[in-house]
Amino acid sequence: MKDNEQWLIKQSQLGSIDAFEELIKDYKKSAYNIAFRVLRNVEDAEDISQEALIKVYKNIRNFNMQSTFKVWMYRIVVNTCLDFKRKKKVVTYSLNENIDLGGNKEVQREIVDNSNNPDVIIEKNYTSKLVNDAVNMLEEDFKTIIILRDIQGFSYKEISEILSCNLGTVKSRLSRARKSLKDILENELKFQN
Repeated sequence: MKDNEQWLIKQSQLGSIDAFEELIKDYKKSAYNIAFRVLRNVEDAEDISQEALIKVYKNIRNFNMQSTFKVWMYRIVVNTCLDFKRKKKVVTYSLNENIDLGGNKEVQREIVDNSNNPDVIIEKNYTSKLVNDAVNMLEEDFKTIIILRDIQGFSYKEISEILSCNLGTVKSRLSRARKSLKDILENELKFQN
């Protein structure tokens, strides 16, 4: 850990908001990116990454310097995202079914076109839609580990600390996640050909 970072942590633990702002300035973007990858929604990612940073500030006194600050902070970000997803009820609709208005009245479901949304354009340029869709089809544990390792580039040790599991679990889960992702991609490519 850098001496300056260690000093900023100690000042933050003493209540200095300025030190805390300086401490997290290089991590804010990554916190948002992790939240966006997990939640797949710009507004939710903004809200949850901010909520996670507030949790970091409120709990910085509990940071004991046994792991890196970055790993400790991202553990809070990931856990906040997963808590949000557990609490949020996902409602799904069939695109083929009309909306029943009652009294034998129905309307056809319309889909909002976000294709000109700058965030969507950036996302399409960043990674292919096919891979993003496939990652989103993974079960939550697999999705999280793929995001942390293959998209955010964390080391196995850092992931182990973020997810609070041992190194062997990280490696085996990542291996199973990659195999599952490969299977999904192969299936999707079959349907496109």
